[in-house]
Amino acid sequence: MVPAGFERVMIDLALNAGAKIMEIYNSGDMDTQAKADESPVTAADLAADAIILAGLKAEFPEVAIVTEEAADSHDQVGLTDFVLVDPLDGTKEFVQRRGEFTVNIAYIEGGTPIAGVVYAPAKDRLFATREGKSYEYAVSDGVLDESSLREIRVSSPDNGALAVIASKSHRDQATDDYIAKFKVSEFKSAGSSLKFCLLAAGEADFYPRFGRTMEWDTAAGHAVLGAAGG
Repeated sequence: MVPAGFERVMIDLALNAGAKIMEIYNSGDMDTQAKADESPVTAADLAADAIILAGLKAEFPEVAIVTEEAADSHDQVGLTDFVLVDPLDGTKEFVQRRGEFTVNIAYIEGGTPIAGVVYAPAKDRLFATREGKSYEYAVSDGVLDESSLREIRVSSPDNGALAVIASKSHRDQATDDYIAKFKVSEFKSAGSSLKFCLLAAGEADFYPRFGRTMEWDTAAGHAVLGAAGG
């Protein structure tokens, strides 16, 4: 069971982290370092991670946390109930100034993502679960527009005219070969976990992915999509 008040805290922390990310994004500071696994990290990743980690520890000190950027959090063997965080998903999109990056926070129970928030600060779109359903909010100047709240659901696909969404940074021949098996009427590309949310909102029918990914990349989007009927 998601701790009382947790879903609202996730939203607030995502907004705070997103504000910091946009401050760095707008400053033009795109300096990138390579982590041990050769994936990129920026000052925005680290600043957003610090905001989310501090907020979660303050509000829910009893809940275990795993975040991408805190390597010491990766050694908690055997966890089944915990929070999983990717403070800046789509670092390549961030560095290339495409705007399609997200803040991902998910609550995992029994090894399954059951609640999550995905915030795309450069797109002013925030997707979140609440009591087993998925919703989208509009955001203006980093402030949540409460009046914009709308429940989202996956679409009923027409197999003769499918809308496909795929990665901008990780699309390959295997992906193209797979897409070619279907009758596709519309093709969209997007970065980060925003793809899961576009599926959840009924803006695309399926998202093929054959390359490497990590649980913190997918957990929050998984929760949003699942609660939207995907």
